[in-house]
Amino acid sequence: MEVVNGNDQESLLKSSVNVERSTTDYRVYRRRWFILAVLCVLNLSNGTIWLTFAPIADQTAEFYNVSLTTVNWLSLVYMIASIPLGLLATWLLDTLGLRAGIILAACLNLIGPGLRVVSAIPMDMSDSVRFPLVLIGQTVAAVAQPFIIESPAKVAAVWFAQNERATANMIGSMSNPLGLLLANILSPALITTDKHAANDFVLLLSVYCALPLLGLLMALFGVCSSEPPSPPTASAAAESESFFQGLKKLARNRQYWVLCVVFGSGLGLFSTLTTILEQVLCPRGYDDSISGLCAALMIICGVVGAGVAGVFVDKTKMFQEVVKVSYAMAGIGFVILAVLSRYRNLDAVMVVSSGIFGFFGFALYPISLELAVEVSYPVAEATSAGLLVVSGQIQGIILVFLAQALALPLSAGDAPYANCGTNGDIVPQDNTVTMLVFAGISCVAAVVQIIFLHPEYKRLKAEREEAEANKAPTYNGVTI
Repeated sequence: MEVVNGNDQESLLKSSVNVERSTTDYRVYRRRWFILAVLCVLNLSNGTIWLTFAPIADQTAEFYNVSLTTVNWLSLVYMIASIPLGLLATWLLDTLGLRAGIILAACLNLIGPGLRVVSAIPMDMSDSVRFPLVLIGQTVAAVAQPFIIESPAKVAAVWFAQNERATANMIGSMSNPLGLLLANILSPALITTDKHAANDFVLLLSVYCALPLLGLLMALFGVCSSEPPSPPTASAAAESESFFQGLKKLARNRQYWVLCVVFGSGLGLFSTLTTILEQVLCPRGYDDSISGLCAALMIICGVVGAGVAGVFVDKTKMFQEVVKVSYAMAGIGFVILAVLSRYRNLDAVMVVSSGIFGFFGFALYPISLELAVEVSYPVAEATSAGLLVVSGQIQGIILVFLAQALALPLSAGDAPYANCGTNGDIVPQDNTVTMLVFAGISCVAAVVQIIFLHPEYKRLKAEREEAEANKAPTYNGVTI
């Protein structure tokens, strides 16, 4: 029988005391929910700013006296700005902390929509000034976006317990599509074919300033620190890799790159579809209310799907299974949507197919961000999650330009049914080829992910090993 001498016993007792102290120091704070609420308000408001004009693209083109292709730049600028600024945002969040990033984003998130209001004020302002001003406002808000959408993964990792992280990430991330939903409801309600004068646009753009103002006040007076006094988990207590060292590790991580490319294609497809959906449907006779309803139900069902996936993954840790099933079903939903968008008078079927695509497609977003953190640990959370978002924006830009290149003139048989614009200045186009190509891309991405994605949950493994190592030592079955 092995005997423990006095010195060894004293050492074990000290170790036991240290372990007990380290484990009891892991705790969560109620303020974590307020910080998450701040992110939700910022994400919600930034989403409304992003998609303000997409549901009313034809009226916006007429008001600012520009083409539909030019109106698309009001959404495209979000994707372009996020590519270089996405890297800056990951560095700032990981280096200077959450508080600095959140407050900076909140300020930009209010300045941008304020400039948009000025562009619509009825005064002696030429069209050559009016549209560039609204575009500058969109750009300023777009600069805030990377800081906002990359923060949920960081907040979940730093402030929340292991069994809350996926749910927290889901809540923070899904507030952005809820903003898109709000824009799809408000914009067509306030701007219609009979009501799109300067005063109507001033009212619309002023309404979109309310949430950014609330978000700024909450950030300034409510977010007092980047980290809690005590970490919630062992991984939160561990030191993350430096930004550039993290980039080097990610460059050599094959599983991360499979996830990055495939997730990016899904995010790019969604961003592009929300930008051109009205332009896809109006040539077939669908009015703005149907386009808005399709986008709204896509988001509502998506939030439900993401909520179910987040809670399920928190309980089971089945990241890989959820991501693969969701991508496969989202691909099927996109194919149905692409095929049906060629036909007229299928209002109910179009709405249902949009809901199916949204339910499974949105479930991918927060779970993929959490999975990126798992496969890349100990790379900092904002870096691993942020690069996934940058990948989505890069592919989104490519897809928007591809959509414009693939658009064809509307046939003589379909032209009389088109419901685009009010004064005949808007020339509708046939986006059938565009949608079918996008459906093919979604199917290829789903197959690639199912075959090649086999992730290792490094963060969970590290936490389990730390818990095993910190078990109190025993002697003859008795805890010392």
